[in-house]
Amino acid sequence: MGATVILYNHYDRAIHQALTKPDGSFLFSSLLPDVYSVRVSLANFIPAFKRNITVQPGFQSVLTISMASMMSSIEFVSASPAKGALMSDDWKWVLRSSQSTRPVLRFGAVDIGIENRPHLTSVFSETSGIVKVSAGDAVSFSSGAQSDLGTAFALATSLFGTNQLEVSGNFGYSAHSGLPTAGFRTKYTRSDGAPTPEVIVTMHQIYLPARGGFGGGLDTPALRTMSATVLDELAILDNVRFEYGASAETVSLWNRLNMLSPFARLTYDLGHYGSVQVAYSSGAPATELAARGNEHLSREEIPLNRDLSALGTLPRVSLWDDGARVQRTENAEIGYTKISGTRIYSAGVYHERVSNGVMTLAGSGDLFAGDVLPDLGSQSSVFNIGKFSRWGYVASVSQAIGDHMDVAVAYGRGGALTTEGRELSTEDADELRRLVRVHDRNWVSVRVAGVVPGSGTKVNASYGWADYRSLMPSHLFLTQRFSPEPGLNVSIRQPIPSFGGVPGRFEATADLRNLLEQGYLPISTVDGRTMLLTNSPRALRGGLSFIF
Repeated sequence: MGATVILYNHYDRAIHQALTKPDGSFLFSSLLPDVYSVRVSLANFIPAFKRNITVQPGFQSVLTISMASMMSSIEFVSASPAKGALMSDDWKWVLRSSQSTRPVLRFGAVDIGIENRPHLTSVFSETSGIVKVSAGDAVSFSSGAQSDLGTAFALATSLFGTNQLEVSGNFGYSAHSGLPTAGFRTKYTRSDGAPTPEVIVTMHQIYLPARGGFGGGLDTPALRTMSATVLDELAILDNVRFEYGASAETVSLWNRLNMLSPFARLTYDLGHYGSVQVAYSSGAPATELAARGNEHLSREEIPLNRDLSALGTLPRVSLWDDGARVQRTENAEIGYTKISGTRIYSAGVYHERVSNGVMTLAGSGDLFAGDVLPDLGSQSSVFNIGKFSRWGYVASVSQAIGDHMDVAVAYGRGGALTTEGRELSTEDADELRRLVRVHDRNWVSVRVAGVVPGSGTKVNASYGWADYRSLMPSHLFLTQRFSPEPGLNVSIRQPIPSFGGVPGRFEATADLRNLLEQGYLPISTVDGRTMLLTNSPRALRGGLSFIF
């Protein structure tokens, strides 16, 4: 009795809240058919969380919730309608075929959601947050990631019960230069079903070290970025959804650059046959669109971690002839996904054109002065390889093993960067750009994610293989949930039991990226040296999080 049960929709937004009765039962009435998540919490017990709870007409589902001091669990059992049941799926097709009842159905769906939502009078409610202190090797600046050697925080709250506000920040220092970095991100959405778009504003200020001919005086500028993103959704038909938006971004280094990045994705739901998605983006990576809609497919129990990851995403900035350049990508993609029980099949084809492509260049020394930017997370440099275009395709299968483990395998083929064994004959940066060519290469990736029973340790490990004589540029998929990473990658999250009546919980984290140092493209110089071109340097990081 007295346990708090929060119901989330497939966008991880809290839509209902209830307290369990003396017999432990609870009820959420008038739910529309969809995929939901449930979180159950009670004092002195570890919260229990369950995703992928499908609500369908005529189906009877039972949740068995076990609250424990070390590891709580929720078992979900769903049974199909019995033969001769009153409810079946036939009524949906009858009503959909009738033009006269369609507007009534749409009006009724909206009216039900508003009437059954609890009216909250407090200004702030359902407040949650996370504070993270971390250290270690920062992710390379060339991959568009901000150093998080320091403190990061994220806070989410509901305003007057109808508005969702999320604020996150990151204050860090570069491990190699000691120079400060800072970032802020604010996200606003409506949580009452109103057709208001999501609005996201992000700002960064980063000081880069003086190295490789860059800076060296008091007039060395700071890298400042500011972006505003608007993301909305439109239901064209009952089974057709259109997501669209744009991001306006300003980057200031030696010069000021302004760019507009539109994006869109069309989803056609085929029912039991799966779904087809068509997506397009131009300019900066559409990270907000890529993360939208796949939240319920992940075992991530802390949605605010996604805000911290989004905050750490930076424009991919480089230098060319002493002038700042920003990587732009035009991406067209089509994908197919089918969910069959606990197994997910997915396939996709994409074509992208990249201009001012950014890669990490190690071992360049004083070469290419005026064409390299100091890397914030290492002693390497950031190099502009120019423009290239490529095709690619991917196919993947993921399988859930019980409630505690996921296994996924993916195969793909796409354009990779290679030098075909040729060497530099001069110290001209343009020759290096001409030396790098695009050729199709195969790749295979395996991923395992699970929770260790008893301790609650969450482990996510992946291995990506590709031709060692080439470099596979990263691609942000808009229609696929499987995004391959080169080499061996391990992420560990260990819950720490609360103590002293602290109204929250602690969690230790460790991230190990590309441990085998794969995906490196060697380049021989005229003086006999060897440089390495990569987009995923090895990195070791750890941290401690407080979640409330």
